[in-house]
Amino acid sequence: MNNRSPVDPMQPDMLQKLDKYMKPLIRPFVYKWAITQESTIKQQLDCGVRYCDLRIAHRPNEHSTDLYFYHGVYTTLTVETVLMEIKEWLDAHPKEVAILSFSHFLGLNQELHARLLTTIRSTFTSKLCPKMEVLTLRNLWALGYQVIVSYEHNMSSSHSDLWPHIPYWWANKCKAEALIEEFEERKQHGRPAGFFVTGINLTEDLKYICTHPTESLKDLVMSTYPALLAWVREQTPGSRVGSLNIIAGDFITERHFAPTVVTLNEKLLKWPS
Repeated sequence: MNNRSPVDPMQPDMLQKLDKYMKPLIRPFVYKWAITQESTIKQQLDCGVRYCDLRIAHRPNEHSTDLYFYHGVYTTLTVETVLMEIKEWLDAHPKEVAILSFSHFLGLNQELHARLLTTIRSTFTSKLCPKMEVLTLRNLWALGYQVIVSYEHNMSSSHSDLWPHIPYWWANKCKAEALIEEFEERKQHGRPAGFFVTGINLTEDLKYICTHPTESLKDLVMSTYPALLAWVREQTPGSRVGSLNIIAGDFITERHFAPTVVTLNEKLLKWPS
């Protein structure tokens, strides 16, 4: 996406009307609060990212069947282009595994869903991991599987290569302290079975934006990462009550986010077998 990308239709009506008549003013403003990553997908993978939250849209009034990503505004890169970049990276790293979560579908009819599935399958072919009861890295390596596709749609139940939607803990807070408090409360009730995501994504509200008009989402995230990553360092992965699984965030190539998360796995080595 860039600062000329159109605003997506999930935004408030007033914002969409302003976008229609005041594009040069509105789009750069929305963009700085919508962008959550500044690095390319290959740079993110190089940095250590192995989970991708992919929100898929078909642009309104678009005559082609091209699909895009969106978060406040639409991306300029198509889904097909990015998936091919992921595939090329995996080709060069045969023992790495990526989890791709397709969700928040916007403007997709059954035909476009079918086209997306065709694109996923033709891109990753034998790398796609089917649903299985026992999932270990050794099994994945032995079978050559490198991609787990989670699909937030009821059609996932009828396709062996589509895993069900991965639960995502989202606190909907704009302050680090409030986000941490929310997650500590959730941890008391135990973690979901299987994959699940803890998103340390801060969410700005209208009040925050109006009182910080010269700032951006990145300014907010960078100011709170010291507190958030300090909390992450205290967490433990695994299946125990209170443990975390996948940790997601914004601007993940900044502030040692990925190494901080990956290092948590060393705690598993200290557990008695």
